[in-house]
Amino acid sequence: MAIAFQPPSSDKAELESGAAFTPRFDEHGLVTAVVTDARDGELLMVAHMNAEALALTIETGIAHYWSRSRKALWKKGETSGNLQTVVELRTDCDQDAVWLKVSVAGHDATCHTGRRSCFYRSVARDGDAARLTTEDDNVRFDPAAVYS
Repeated sequence: MAIAFQPPSSDKAELESGAAFTPRFDEHGLVTAVVTDARDGELLMVAHMNAEALALTIETGIAHYWSRSRKALWKKGETSGNLQTVVELRTDCDQDAVWLKVSVAGHDATCHTGRRSCFYRSVARDGDAARLTTEDDNVRFDPAAVYS
């Protein structure tokens, strides 16, 4: 039986302290998903989930997302082999975001660039501009070969 989500309670105390998981999807039907490595806590990615992606994630234990650019359901790692197995799923106080602690299979890479994390660059001020510096240039797989 598929998981169905009930509408969020209008009672703030129930929403913040109750046992019912009633995600607050935005006007586009999405919740923000923050994804970290269950082993060391590194931030791997931020994505979005619609109700179907969230339900599939809970039902299968494998992370699913909603691609806003492709407007399609997305099983993370299906093409690359870097599936994300959910170790723990949390929600924030008002249930409009979720936090997935995952174990990454395959190359242990989450980013489509082949890196472990999508957050591989830092931003710093350089005079009157902001510049990017690559902090992790360890490419774990060849994206051109994997996504050809």
